[in-house]
Amino acid sequence: MSDGLQAYCKECSAEYYRQRQEAKGKSVRLKVPVASGHKRCPQCREIKPHSEWERNKTSSDGWSSYCKVCRAERNRVSYFKRKYGLTPAELEAMIAEQQGVCCICLAAPAEHVDHCHETGKVRGVLCFSCNAGLGQFKDRPDAMRRAAAYLEGHAWKPTLVAPGVYQLPS
Repeated sequence: MSDGLQAYCKECSAEYYRQRQEAKGKSVRLKVPVASGHKRCPQCREIKPHSEWERNKTSSDGWSSYCKVCRAERNRVSYFKRKYGLTPAELEAMIAEQQGVCCICLAAPAEHVDHCHETGKVRGVLCFSCNAGLGQFKDRPDAMRRAAAYLEGHAWKPTLVAPGVYQLPS
């Protein structure tokens, strides 16, 4: 209106808006009353105290949109989708296929996605130690074979063939 006021009260305007959205096949989130010092998470739909929320100076109320637990889960899902192209269901299927254990040591729980750094292709899910070990060997099978030979007690030192030319044991 010209005086800056609406023709209808807030409740009537909200009801009219809800009816129009439902006529379009959309749903409107119902407004839930929340006590002071609390906020409702749209994902888990729980009302939690501000201590379970992270600060966000850019939002209108100063708190993040999702509670800490839901935000962490959303970030985890987003990370695996962005970095490896995996959905949570695909990741769980890979872990289940491995019976929940690391492909290399067969002892520790599988928790870290292993991938080829050249192609980006996911190879499997490993424990932290095995995944870090592969990373330390820079995904080089020749270096890993020499390390295995060293651990098994075989000679691993290169022999001098000519000045500056060394031959590695086979």
